[in-house]
Amino acid sequence: MSTPTQETTTEIRGSEVEGFPTHRVELSEAASQKVASLLAQEGREDLRLRVAVQPGGCSGLIYQLYFDERVLDGDALREFDGVEVVVDKMSVPYLDGASIDFEDSISKQGFTIDNPNAGGSCACGDSFH
Repeated sequence: MSTPTQETTTEIRGSEVEGFPTHRVELSEAASQKVASLLAQEGREDLRLRVAVQPGGCSGLIYQLYFDERVLDGDALREFDGVEVVVDKMSVPYLDGASIDFEDSISKQGFTIDNPNAGGSCACGDSFH
């Protein structure tokens, strides 16, 4: 007698942006709402959230999140609830499968990145290797 198995499905958020390569960085609903709020404060509709990895920090690599009006050659894009997230060609492999969330609690406020590719991080949590 076989036991029925439950098929688990993971909600796929985000959609491809036509004409651009895509990436596998996920942006939570809370994070996309916060980014949309920040963009509304800026009063500009031409900005995107750029997520990048740069050399630096105690562990070798640091995350960068900032608004950018540019889309460079080789950039990968995905859209989450009207927010475009762009990742440069060199950062895509380092961020493959990473998820970005936004926490707003009494003890912490800010964006967090959960990256399955990070072998370890420093004590401050701002850099990884």
